[in-house]
Amino acid sequence: MTAVIELQNITKFYGAFCALNDVSCSIPAGVTGLLGPNGAGKSTLIKILLGLVRVSSGRAFVLGCELPEGKTRIRSRVGYMPEDDCYFAGLSGVEAVRYLARLSGIPSREALRRAHEILDFCDAGQERYRDVETYSTGMRQKVKFAAAMVHDPDLLILDEPTAGLDPEERDRMLTRIGALAREAGKSILISTHILPDVQATCDSVAFMAKGRIRMVESLAVLSKPAEPAVHVRLLGASERFQELAVSDGYQVESESSGTLAIRPADERLADRVWQWARDAGVAVKSLVPSRNSLEQVFLECVREGERASL
Repeated sequence: MTAVIELQNITKFYGAFCALNDVSCSIPAGVTGLLGPNGAGKSTLIKILLGLVRVSSGRAFVLGCELPEGKTRIRSRVGYMPEDDCYFAGLSGVEAVRYLARLSGIPSREALRRAHEILDFCDAGQERYRDVETYSTGMRQKVKFAAAMVHDPDLLILDEPTAGLDPEERDRMLTRIGALAREAGKSILISTHILPDVQATCDSVAFMAKGRIRMVESLAVLSKPAEPAVHVRLLGASERFQELAVSDGYQVESESSGTLAIRPADERLADRVWQWARDAGVAVKSLVPSRNSLEQVFLECVREGERASL
């Protein structure tokens, strides 16, 4: 896929502190999750991508434009939703979004039309006419999200978009993000600590630790285990089932959860599982292919960063 962000040997010092250390990567089009513990360098990286911070060395490209020369062009094509509140007191929700549209160069009447349109998309309802400082956390997130999208950017950078949301509002926010990617063709970079949000919305993941991007990979690849297996749960005694599997040349491992891990996961294994269950007089409760845990991959990247810094 085409890269929307290209980083080449990016290093950033704040005095003697190295916030980013020789970062090189390509972020593909689509939805990418930016994961990393506190202090990993995510905020510094986002500021660099927005042209707010100059790099100490290296080259950065966003949507094909090089920084810092192309920062004005980049800002016109990128929408940013910050983690912290950034509204002007005394403005209603629709006025705040309209104001951001005007700053993007959109004429006054069109800016108001777009503000209402995008607030409709965000389910803002009549609350859009109340002052922003009276809003709940969920409503403030909607206004920030709308402000990031009002100028129809090609790339959205969302910093903790579901922070502070209740489960229902969180699901709605993730649904909006998915709709923008699938139906409007937007590329989206989501900086978050919430792994289920990444699994629900993202095509790819970039892992950061100790000022470096340790890995950029698609979720499809990350989910594939190094040694494929099928995990089977049975209703009934499993001894005869295991004997039948082993006699057919498969390896069976009994896990602590009571699940049987069967290898290798070849194309005929699923059919064989049902046959063994019938012959052994037991029922199959579940049959699930093994997948890597995103949490495990994340923790390994963090540990790798800690080892590299020693």
